[in-house]
Amino acid sequence: MKRSCLLISIQVGEDPTRLSLVEKGRGRGLVRMKRFSFILFLLLFAIPAVVDAQRKITFDEAIAIALGESHTVHYYREDMEATRYSYLYTRAQFKPFLDINLFTPSWEEGVQEIVQADGLPVYNSTGSLKAGGNLSFKYVLPTGGNFDLSSNMYYENYHTTLSLQNNEVLKRDQVYSRVMLSFNQPIFTANKLKENMKAAELDYRRSVCYYTRAQMDIVYNVTSAFYQVYRIAFENKINQDRLVNSKEAFRIAKLKMETGNLPEGELLTTEIVVGQDESRLMESQGKLEAAYDDFKLLIGLNLNDSIEPVADMEFESFLIDRQKAIDEAFHNRMEIQENDIDIQLQQIEIKKAKREREVKGNISAYYNFTGLSTRENGSPGDLLQSSFENMSDRPSNRGIVFTLSYPIADWGRSKNLVQREERRLNQQKLERENTKRTIETQIRKIVRNVYEAEKRFRINQRNRDVALENYRICRLRFESGDMTGQELSIEQERLSQIQLGYIDAYITYRLSIADLNRKTMYDFENDRSYGVVNK
Repeated sequence: MKRSCLLISIQVGEDPTRLSLVEKGRGRGLVRMKRFSFILFLLLFAIPAVVDAQRKITFDEAIAIALGESHTVHYYREDMEATRYSYLYTRAQFKPFLDINLFTPSWEEGVQEIVQADGLPVYNSTGSLKAGGNLSFKYVLPTGGNFDLSSNMYYENYHTTLSLQNNEVLKRDQVYSRVMLSFNQPIFTANKLKENMKAAELDYRRSVCYYTRAQMDIVYNVTSAFYQVYRIAFENKINQDRLVNSKEAFRIAKLKMETGNLPEGELLTTEIVVGQDESRLMESQGKLEAAYDDFKLLIGLNLNDSIEPVADMEFESFLIDRQKAIDEAFHNRMEIQENDIDIQLQQIEIKKAKREREVKGNISAYYNFTGLSTRENGSPGDLLQSSFENMSDRPSNRGIVFTLSYPIADWGRSKNLVQREERRLNQQKLERENTKRTIETQIRKIVRNVYEAEKRFRINQRNRDVALENYRICRLRFESGDMTGQELSIEQERLSQIQLGYIDAYITYRLSIADLNRKTMYDFENDRSYGVVNK
C-alpha cells in the first residue's frame, strides 16, 4: 500500500504585545507547551512516516527478474550444473589417482582347523594384531590402460595356541613390505573411458538444451502473466472510470430532478448503475490483488513487495522473413539439437551391442619386490630394517598375462541386441525429421498470427478512439436531456467492451511476438539471435 506523508506548516504562539501584563507569564508557558506539543507531533507522526511507494516494473525488468530468481530457472540450472559435474567427474578418470589405505589396527582372533594325514583334525586358536597400510599411485593412459605403482607395508604380532601340545603358545613379530609396478591394457576393443566421457559430454549438452528451453519458456510465460496482470489492472482502471462517470451522471440526474426536468424513475436508474459499478470495481480489485500475488510467485519476488506493471502500448511495425524464421528455428531450436544428441547416444549403444561379438584381449604385467622379517625378537625398527634387507636379498617377483576371448556361438543373442539398438536409432532419426516438419509448420502459423494480431490491434485502436469520442458526445446529450440514463449506461458498457477489446488485441500481439521469439530463438524486432552455437 502506498502511504503519503502530509507536510503541514504551523505558526505557534501569539504576539506578546496583545497580552496583558498579568497574562504574559501564563502566555509564555502556553507558548512553550504548544511548541513542545508540536515537536512531539513531529517525532511521533511526521518523522517516522516512510513512503512505501509501489515498485514500477517494466516488461524487460520482469523478464530479467524471472530469469534470475524464479523457481523454474533455479531448478533447471541445478540440473545443468549436476550434469556438468558428472561430465567433469568422467573427465577426471583420465587423470592420475593417489590413494592411501590404513589399517591401524587390525585385530583378529579365532579357531583354525588343522587337517592331519593320519588322524582327525585338530583346532588351534590363532590371533594377530596388524598395523600398516597401502599406498597406490595410478596413472591412466589415453588408450584406456593404466600403470599402477603401489607399496604395501604392515607390522604384525602373530600368535597361535597348539591344542596337541598342552596349549603351548607360540608368538612371532614380523614386518611385511612390498613395492610393485603393474600394467594393464585392454586390446581389440573400444576405449570405454573415452566412450563414457563422450556420453557424459552429450548428457551435459542435453541439459544445456533443457536449460535454454526452460529460459525461453519462462520468457513466454512471464510475458503472458505480465500482460494478463496489465489487462486486469487496465480493466480495474476502466471500472474506476465507469464509477466516476456513473456518479457524475447520478449527480446531474439529481440536479435535473430538483429542477423538475427529470422523472424520478430516471434518477433511480442512474443510482442502480452506480451500485453496479461499485460492485464491479470491488470485484476487479480483488482479482488484481490475486493476479499480483501469482505474478510475484512466478518471477520470484517477495509476496509482500508492492508492484505495478508498466507497459508501452505504442510500437513500431517490423517485417518478418518467413524463410529466415524457418532457417533460424532449424539452426537454434533445442529440440533438434536434443534429437542430434539422442542419435549420438544411440550410436554409442550400438557400439556397445556390437562388442558382444568382438574379439576381446587384455595385457597385464607386474613386477615387485617383497621383503619379510620374521625374527623372534628385536624392536619394530630392527624388524623394519630386516624387512628391507630381505627385500634386496629375495628375488623379485614378475609376471605377464595376455588373454583373448571370443564368443564362438551365442545363438543370436548379440545379433538380436544389435538389431534392437539399430531400430531404436531409426526411431531417433524419424523423430528428428518429424521435429523439423513440426517446427516448420509452427513457424508458418506463428508468422501469420503476428501479422493478423497487428492488424487486429490497429483496428481496435481506431475503434477505441471512436468509442471515446462517441461517449463524450453521449454525455453531452445526456446533460442536455436528449438521452436517458439507461441509454448512457449502455454506451458506457459499449465503451468498456471496446477498451477491453483494445487491450486484448495488444496482449495478443505481444504474445504472438513472444511466441515467435520462443519458437525461432530469434528476435526479429531487434534483429538478434538467442541461439546456442553448437561445438
